[in-house]
Amino acid sequence: MDGTSDPATPEWGPFGRPLFDDPEARALSRVGVVDVGSNSVRLVIFDGAARSPAYFYNEKIMCGLGAGLSETGHLNPEGRDRALKALQRFQTLADGLGISPLSAVATAAVRDATDGPEFQREVEDTTGMRLWVIDGEEEARLSAQGVLLGWPGSYGLVCDIGGSSMELAEIRGGAVGKRVSSQLGPLKLRDLKGGKRKRKAHINDTLKHLMETMGPQQDRLFLVGGSWRAIAKIDMHRRNYPLHVLHEYRMDTKAVRDTVAYIEANDADAIRAACGISSTRMALVPYAAEVLARLVRVFKPKDIALSSYGIREGLLYEQMPQALRDRDPLIESCRFAEKKDARLPGFGRVLYDFVSPLFEERAEAQTRLVKAACLLHDVSWRAHPDYRAEVCFDNATRANLGGLKHWERVFLGLALMYRYTNKPGGTRFDDMAGLVPDKAQKDAEILGKAMRLGAMLWIRQDAQMAALDWQRKKRRLTLRLGADAAPLYNEVAEARFQSLAGALGATGKVTVD
Repeated sequence: MDGTSDPATPEWGPFGRPLFDDPEARALSRVGVVDVGSNSVRLVIFDGAARSPAYFYNEKIMCGLGAGLSETGHLNPEGRDRALKALQRFQTLADGLGISPLSAVATAAVRDATDGPEFQREVEDTTGMRLWVIDGEEEARLSAQGVLLGWPGSYGLVCDIGGSSMELAEIRGGAVGKRVSSQLGPLKLRDLKGGKRKRKAHINDTLKHLMETMGPQQDRLFLVGGSWRAIAKIDMHRRNYPLHVLHEYRMDTKAVRDTVAYIEANDADAIRAACGISSTRMALVPYAAEVLARLVRVFKPKDIALSSYGIREGLLYEQMPQALRDRDPLIESCRFAEKKDARLPGFGRVLYDFVSPLFEERAEAQTRLVKAACLLHDVSWRAHPDYRAEVCFDNATRANLGGLKHWERVFLGLALMYRYTNKPGGTRFDDMAGLVPDKAQKDAEILGKAMRLGAMLWIRQDAQMAALDWQRKKRRLTLRLGADAAPLYNEVAEARFQSLAGALGATGKVTVD
């Protein structure tokens, strides 16, 4: 249970040996990165030892370094002053937390401005921080690596929009392929002379060139960047979508068209207030929307997914050992949570063995959700008993978990609610249940009730526990209790077993071996 066993030892079963205690992974326990963009300057400190990093600290300051750059060729003077003060603050925070040196990158505004090198020197002289000014292709590569942190092995096109530029990168089988940078950032488009007609021609010409460079890209389109996230918030608002989590939010080309039309037809201040978008960001949204509308027409993606992971997460991914990159981000994050917060770390594997006979015919995509639920089944025990079910649901649906579709988040939440209550209806989360297919809702109930029963059978590791025997065709469920586990089976356990049998539409039987 301590993470030091031989990875080949059978006891690790389908979970594999945990890596977050390995020296290479522990070196990532606190990683600070700074992203100096054309519109904002941000510090993120990751707790990176787990495969899905936790955001230990996250602060963004809107500086507008790239405002007016197209006309003057220089960084915006007010933005430059704000950025320098922000970087002084970030370096002071890093020193106080003992995580220096920071990994600091600057993108389009600093690389394009004639006074960019001067600003770079001023930052180092004032703060001691060394800015790594990266070109467009490197920016595209790092953003794509950030997407791979959340979707290992993915195929598709990563589109990262900043203030002054837009990058495209191809990802295939977990590797970054072709990549290209363009001048389609909304700050650049806002400064373009000639109005909407001129912008449209410029966007069309640029995207035609990008298509010629990248070739057909009809897999998934991954959207990275603040302007895309703002458009996704507006799409959620327009659709009255119940789960306000941007990462893995899906749109299709029709939704993009409808939302662009919604932005054009409605008052910007009213949209901004309703969707919680800053005025600085909202000022750029109409320009980004024009790009997105044309982008999906040109590349015709199979589907569209929002990624909250981008260049900053790509910098963390850069430092990860390959063995950690190869792990499932969902399972590794859940294991990390279990070790940190569960009363009996390691019992999640035992519980998985107990419930798995009920899910033997399920596909691997669902099996990993069963694993995740078993690992998370006890991490919210500190919550008040009256609210544990809701806390579990909230954690599952809103936590920083990579590699999860929205319906899978809700599936996990429902299963964990059934873990703590036999009838979880009537909560503020009921409207989210509709995101989950009916059959999967039933599976979530079965999984939750099986975990609810198994959680009563805690026992020492070397003891004879209990096992479920599920005869699907005969609709017969047998609970086989080992001699050591039999004293744990009381009237409460009996009620939970019968509830599980009822959810399966089965007759229940208990035996003692």
